[in-house]
Amino acid sequence: MLKIGLLGTGHLGKIHLKCIRLAKARYDLIGFYDADPDTARHVAEEFHLKAYDSPEALIAASEVVDVVTPTPTHHAMVKLALEGGCHVFVEKPLTRTLEEAKELIELSRKTGKIVQVGHVERFNPALLALGDLKVKPYFIEAHRLAMFNPRGVDVSVVLDLMIHDLDIILKLADDEVTDVRASGVAVVSDTPDIVNARIEFKGGAVANLTASRISLKNMRKVRLFQPDAYISLDLLEKKSEIVRLFEMDAQLPEDGQQFPLETPKGPRIIHVDQPDSGPVNAIQLELESLADSITQGKPAAVSIEDGYRALDLAHRITEAVEANQQRLPDAEV
Repeated sequence: MLKIGLLGTGHLGKIHLKCIRLAKARYDLIGFYDADPDTARHVAEEFHLKAYDSPEALIAASEVVDVVTPTPTHHAMVKLALEGGCHVFVEKPLTRTLEEAKELIELSRKTGKIVQVGHVERFNPALLALGDLKVKPYFIEAHRLAMFNPRGVDVSVVLDLMIHDLDIILKLADDEVTDVRASGVAVVSDTPDIVNARIEFKGGAVANLTASRISLKNMRKVRLFQPDAYISLDLLEKKSEIVRLFEMDAQLPEDGQQFPLETPKGPRIIHVDQPDSGPVNAIQLELESLADSITQGKPAAVSIEDGYRALDLAHRITEAVEANQQRLPDAEV
């Protein structure tokens, strides 16, 4: 088993703590560090776990470090862990700035240590259910809406919420981004709380994304349109639906429902499938995947380079929002 230490035991950190313990076949949780003495004392008592006096002490005793601290501290914590000879799991976004991310990529390569970024939606059952299905979308539409929560407003909604979908579309489109347009507005915080972005890829695909953290309901949906299929992913309900059109004499998949359809090109068959990958604990699964990468030499499921690409696109969107705001006339209140 790999000795793992946890940096940060806030709301998400406690969830990671529980998930590490669920992954007990791969990890030995040696302890944690939290900058708040009261939080550290309560967590140590509640979970019967050793609280280390400093990040350096925890890192020195670990082989793997799980970084679940606030985003502005990611660079410093990951750097300490890599310099201390540890592999790293770090929650999204990778860092606050691209310069910080580039430094960590260079350090990861220099030390030969794996850094996996916590884009947890990669392990969502709705996405996993697609399996080996060939996905090459021409148009992607994503909506990620959340009710307001003061936790997380240290960054814009792009880095807080939209970055999940940015990682997904970069993975699915697998193409170079050629143009970014965006608009957004700050409503209850100092950074944009609602943002809409249009992203164009070199091969012609287009993605339209909306993220809001001041909605009246929660929604996390991604829709993919391609010539041979319509794919709907409900990441909140963890469900997926695949709709495909087949010739009448085609060999259809065994699962799913079939409906005849008259088209201008003649009769066709609509096939509707709702694949189920089964229930999973996504955070546990991503942590276990890091252990497999370390022990079996597998590439990281979400590499540090993946984290950089999502962060880079997030910054391009933020810059587009700012540029668009500068073009608008001053509003009278």
